[in-house]
Amino acid sequence: MHPNAAFRREDRELLEMLIDQIGFGMVFAQTPDGPRVAHVALLSTGDGAVQFHLSRGNALAKYLAESTALVVINGPDGYVSPRWYADPGQVPTWNYVALELEGRVRRMDADATLALVTDLSDKHEARITEGQPWTMDKLPPERLRGLLAGIVGFELEVQAWRETLKLSQNKPADERERLAEGLEREGSAAIAQLMRSLGE
Repeated sequence: MHPNAAFRREDRELLEMLIDQIGFGMVFAQTPDGPRVAHVALLSTGDGAVQFHLSRGNALAKYLAESTALVVINGPDGYVSPRWYADPGQVPTWNYVALELEGRVRRMDADATLALVTDLSDKHEARITEGQPWTMDKLPPERLRGLLAGIVGFELEVQAWRETLKLSQNKPADERERLAEGLEREGSAAIAQLMRSLGE
């Protein structure tokens, strides 16, 4: 997490929106074998928790329940060149959006895990514009049972929200716009858009 308070945005609704829109992150935890990370699809419960599932064979799966873990969600990012500033006394930097969620993890039962994977697929299928959405009921029951037996569902109750929205808020408005234009030209439109909408 960046130490500059200008890059904080303690807006729970915004942070929940980032989880919803990005929908993917990393779970970090300490295990007897050393620190491990898993890359996961995430679903916010809307009441201070995030849910995810792991393959039973994942290095974290047998250690996560009742542990404290860290979920990291990375949003758009982009390199900021000093040549884009009017002020020549600048150095390169990187603008980015990141959210860290720390909390206790509990293992979900089979019904809750099925609800999680159903909600995840329904949510992301709804974003696809062509054709009819795929639904879980298209799977033969024995196939679904086999797939569910191979995964473990978890819920992390967030006890600490740590966000960094580094969008050049520490620069004057005209400089921020020049930087956003530079990022846009170089193909980083998403971070440029966030600089304009959240960077003040």
